[in-house]
Amino acid sequence: MKLDPKTKESNHNWSDAPDASVQPPSQPVYDSVAAGIGYAVRAAQKAARTVRRLIYMHGGMLNLLTYGVRLVRTEGIRGVLRRLRRVSSSGAGFGKISDHDYERWIARYDVLTPAIRQEMRKRTDGLACAPLFSIVVSMRDSDPRYLLQMIRSVREQIYANWELYITSDRPIAEQVRELLDEESKRDSRIKAVVPMENGSASEVDNSVLDLVAGDFVVLLGHHDLLSEHALFMVAQYNDRHSNARMFYSDEDTLTADFKRSTPYFKSDWNPELFLASNFFAHLAVYETSLIREAGGFSADFEDCRHYDLALRCVELAGNDNVIHIPHVLYHSRTPGARVRGEHEDYISQSDEAIRAVTEHLKRRGVKAAVSRTPRGSAPLRVRYECPEPAPLVSLLVPTRDGVDLLRRCLDSLLEKTSYPNYEIIVIDNGSALSETLDYFAHIEKRRNVRVLRDDSPFNFSALNNRAAVQANGDYLCLLNNDTEVITPHWLNEMVGLACQPENGAIGAALWYPNDRLQHGGVLTGLGGVAGHMHHMLEKGDPGYFGRALIAQNVSAVTAACLVVRKAVYDEVGGLDETLAVAFNDIDFCLRVRKAGYRNVWTPYAELYHYESATRGSDMTPEKYQRFSSEVNSMRQRWTLELENDPAYSPNLSLSTQVLPFSLAEPPRRGFLD
Repeated sequence: MKLDPKTKESNHNWSDAPDASVQPPSQPVYDSVAAGIGYAVRAAQKAARTVRRLIYMHGGMLNLLTYGVRLVRTEGIRGVLRRLRRVSSSGAGFGKISDHDYERWIARYDVLTPAIRQEMRKRTDGLACAPLFSIVVSMRDSDPRYLLQMIRSVREQIYANWELYITSDRPIAEQVRELLDEESKRDSRIKAVVPMENGSASEVDNSVLDLVAGDFVVLLGHHDLLSEHALFMVAQYNDRHSNARMFYSDEDTLTADFKRSTPYFKSDWNPELFLASNFFAHLAVYETSLIREAGGFSADFEDCRHYDLALRCVELAGNDNVIHIPHVLYHSRTPGARVRGEHEDYISQSDEAIRAVTEHLKRRGVKAAVSRTPRGSAPLRVRYECPEPAPLVSLLVPTRDGVDLLRRCLDSLLEKTSYPNYEIIVIDNGSALSETLDYFAHIEKRRNVRVLRDDSPFNFSALNNRAAVQANGDYLCLLNNDTEVITPHWLNEMVGLACQPENGAIGAALWYPNDRLQHGGVLTGLGGVAGHMHHMLEKGDPGYFGRALIAQNVSAVTAACLVVRKAVYDEVGGLDETLAVAFNDIDFCLRVRKAGYRNVWTPYAELYHYESATRGSDMTPEKYQRFSSEVNSMRQRWTLELENDPAYSPNLSLSTQVLPFSLAEPPRRGFLD
C-alpha cells in the first residue's frame, strides 16, 4: 500500500531525518511572507522602544536631536550606530543585564591582574586584624565534580587564614568520601566530615559551629564557588569596619558551561528590603560569637534556616553593623546544576519564610502581618498596623486653578480612601477663575476639607511649610493636585510605615495613566542629581531582582505623594525654601536620612500621576537659570550622597545614556578602594 504523498509530508519528522541530503518540502509562499511581516513588526517594535528610551534619557525629542547632531560630529555614523546597539541591547528589560554585556564587563573590570594580587597579599600583611575564617559547607548528594571545584575555590584564596568544614546530614557516597579524605590530606585546613546521619540539617550545622575556631563563619553551598579574592575583601572590610558583625557581598550564577551570568549587584544594608527577600544570603559572613549568641540554626526552620538565622543575628548585631561588600565574591550554580532542596534562601514565599519574618517582627515588638505578594513569585509583603485610634493625617494639596485636575484628585481621595481619619488642606496659590473659586466654596462644606489662600509667588517649599504650621494632623501627606487614588488602602499602607520609629519619609508607587511607572523611589546621583528608579516600567514587570514589587529603603521619594510624621518634618525644618521648585523633596529626604531615619518606598500605595509622561527635562530657556542654581546647590550640599546612593550599587550606572540598573563603566568602586 502506498501512502499519499501529502500523508508522507505531514507525518515525516524532518528534524530527525538521518540523511542530510533529505530536505523538508518548501513552505508555501504565504508562510514566508507572514514570517517576514512578523519579523518586520518585531523589529519596528524594538526600534520604537529604543527611540522611546532615547527620548526619555535625553529629556525630550529636541534634546535628543541636538545630542545626535553633536555625536555625529564627534564620533561619526559608526559612533551613533554603536550607541544605538548598546541602548537596544540594554533594553531587553529593566534590570536585565545580558550575558554578553556582563561577560564584556567582567573582562574589563572584574579580572585580577598579577599586580592586583600582589597588592592584595601586601595589604593582608598590613591588616590591623587578620581574622581566621571558618568556612562551613553542608553537603547533600553532592556531585564530586562540583564538590571538588568548590574546594579548589577555597584553596585558591588569596587570603590564606581559613579553615574549611564539610558536613552532611545523610550518608556519603564512597567516591565522595575518598575525595574528601584526599583533599584533607593535601591541606590540613580542610577538616574531616562530621557525620550525623540521623540528625536534621540544623543539628548537623550546629554541631560544626561548636567546633569552628574562626573569628567569623562563612556559609558556602557545596556546589558553589568563592571568587579568589573573597576572603581578602571580607578581611579588608572588617579592618575598615571594626564594629561590624555581619558581611555580605554581590553574587552571580554559573551556567552549565561554566560562564558567569545574572549578576546581582545589591544595595547597602536595606532592612525593609530584607524583610521581603533574603538578599543577605550570598556571600554570608557572621561573627562567630554572634551566631553562638543567637543560638545557631533553629530546628524549627529547615527549609529557611539560613533566612531565620540572618533575621535573628540582625536583631542582635543592629542594622549599623551589617556591611555590604560591593564586589561579586560568590558564584552560585544555575538551578539545573543544583540539587533539589538546596539554596533554601531563595524560597522566600514558603510558609517557613513567612513564619520566620513574622516571629522576627514579634521579637522586635512590631505589629504587622506577613503574607505572600499578589504579584511576582519571590518577595514577601509586610503590612504594618496603624496605631489605634488612627492618628489624624493632614493632606496638603497645593493648586492654582486647574479645577479639573483638583476635582479628580479630591473626588478620588474622598470616595476611595479607606483610612478613617484625615483632613484635606487645599493650598490655593492665587487661583482666579470663577469655576475654581466656586469649587472651593463647594468642597469647603465637607467636614474634613479646608482651603488656605496663599497669594505669594509660587514656591512649593514655602507653600507646604506654611500649610504644615496650620495642619492639625500628627502626620503630613504632601500630595500633588494631579494625582488620583487607585488603591483604597494607600494611606493605611503609608501611615503604617511612617509610624515605625526608625522610618522617615514614605513614598508611593505613582503610575502614568498608561500604567507605566512614574515613581518607584528616587535614585540620587542619576544624571548628576537624582532620578526615578524603574521609570517607565510596565505594570507587573518585577524590575531589577524584583525590586519594583518590594517595599524597600531608598534615599529619597517624590513629594508628589509623601507621608511623614509631623514631628520628623518639624525636626528637620520642613522643605528648604531656597529650593523653590526642583529637588526640594530630595533635599528634604536627605536631611531626614541624615537625622537618622530611613526613607521607604512602597509599591502597595498606588496612585495615578497625570504629570505628562513625555514632559522631558526642566530645561526651557526661562527656567534654565533657576534650575541650574538648584542643581548647583544640591551638588554642593550633598556631594558624597550624590556619588553613593546606599540603595543602589557602585557597579550600576548613574548615566542617563543607559537605563537605570545597567552596568557602570567603569564601576565607582575598585578592588582596592
